[in-house]
Amino acid sequence: MTEPAPSEKKTDGEEPQPTLLEQMGGVSGLIYSSVPVIVFVLANSFFGLTAAIWTSIGSAVAITVLRLVRKEPLQPAISGFFGVAIAAFIAYRTGSAKGFFLFGIYASLIYCGIFVLSVVVRWPIAGVVWNMLNGTGQAWRRDKPSRYGYDIATLAMAAIFAARFVVQRWLYQEDYTGWLAFAKIAMGYPLYALGLLVVVWAVRRSDKRLKALAESEPAPETDAEVEARLREKYATPEA
Repeated sequence: MTEPAPSEKKTDGEEPQPTLLEQMGGVSGLIYSSVPVIVFVLANSFFGLTAAIWTSIGSAVAITVLRLVRKEPLQPAISGFFGVAIAAFIAYRTGSAKGFFLFGIYASLIYCGIFVLSVVVRWPIAGVVWNMLNGTGQAWRRDKPSRYGYDIATLAMAAIFAARFVVQRWLYQEDYTGWLAFAKIAMGYPLYALGLLVVVWAVRRSDKRLKALAESEPAPETDAEVEARLREKYATPEA
């Protein structure tokens, strides 16, 4: 029998877990997410709004098909397609190219509110999502320093969404469509990467604390030790 190729081997019978970058679509996903926006702005500049709407939707469809053919993760492409479709519909309804960015602007405001609210109710989204995806339970919520770390990470992400809303809303009001496209790209994944650095810090801080707490706890008694302790406690004193 032939030896399986190294890439086909599993460690301890488990599939390797995808990294956070891979879950977001990899480096190609970061590039693909910018294509419909760039296509929209260029097509609008040369051919008008209607052409811009259809070419941006067409580019999103092409990206989805390309990822399907290359057997790459489809979730980022599908999410991107629906985002572009909604943005294009708003641009069509408003009759303005800057309407293409309106959905993203107010989505940032909503996300910011959700992230802040999660901290107020003591369920910071950064901690909830990370520990849910990794199946590590709720021990982090019972440890205040761990929860505070996730509070900071969640508020960092909220600040990113708030910055996106403030900057892009101002550009929208000033009719700077080209700069809106630049801001959407520049304040997208690059800013997310900065926010994720804070999340990683919170995760490592929490993991280190929980590990130290677990090691400091006394080892649970064995059945034999429990029986011996009970015998000693309830032993009948000799006359």
